[in-house]
Amino acid sequence: MARHFLQVEGLARRYPDARGKGETTVFENVDFHIDRGEVVCVIGHSGCGKTTILNILAGIDMASAGVVIMDGREVAGPSLDRGVVFQAHALLPWLTALQNVAFGVRSRWPDYSRSQVEEHSMRYLEMVGLGRAVHKKPAELSGGMKQRVGIARAFAVQPKMLLLDEPFGALDALTRGTIQDELLAIVRATGQTVFMITHDVDEAILLADRILLMSGGPHARIAETVAVTLPQERSRATLHHLPQYQDIRNRLVDFLMEKEKAGHPEEVSA
Repeated sequence: MARHFLQVEGLARRYPDARGKGETTVFENVDFHIDRGEVVCVIGHSGCGKTTILNILAGIDMASAGVVIMDGREVAGPSLDRGVVFQAHALLPWLTALQNVAFGVRSRWPDYSRSQVEEHSMRYLEMVGLGRAVHKKPAELSGGMKQRVGIARAFAVQPKMLLLDEPFGALDALTRGTIQDELLAIVRATGQTVFMITHDVDEAILLADRILLMSGGPHARIAETVAVTLPQERSRATLHHLPQYQDIRNRLVDFLMEKEKAGHPEEVSA
């Protein structure tokens, strides 16, 4: 049987009980795959372990059981093959936007000359619309611009997979929509493989090829997979006009509301 680019099998994460009387199982028997060039979003209520799964894929946390195979190799520790963008921008405050991106580029290609590093970094900053702000430090940038730098830095090292943990969650609606469209354009242009966590239903529909719906924790699992059957060419502004959009959205919202009634309340952007 042909293997997928990313294969997650039997994943589980358990933590010692606070009272020292056993373990708490956050999630277990989590199985899913991602094909090369595919964008997969995961949605679920707080406590189901979405970020923990992303951290395991990134190699910065360890599973209690199961295995993660990416491009034929088991994930064991962090790697530049996996780029990560969190909700907090995590930029180095003493470096400019260009220097922050160049830092990652230099780590990826240590033999590059200074001009090669700068040229490569500039290309990705321009892709996210920051060509005129490359010499500004994070304190001089808006929240949206900081996230753009983080996205440029992640793309610039040309990872095999991009991991996004609610990267637009702290942004205002207008900025969020603009960067979503920019991210979608870059992903389509580069063929980037993406795993993304979001609480925004419309964001998931806009960006994803497939959406994974997680049941509530503890003992969370992938309860359902929804294929996004909308045209590839779509934008936030036109999303609600597309055929099948409302059917997909209703399916996601119904799932989330059903889990909320079951005792897993959380504010979900719908």
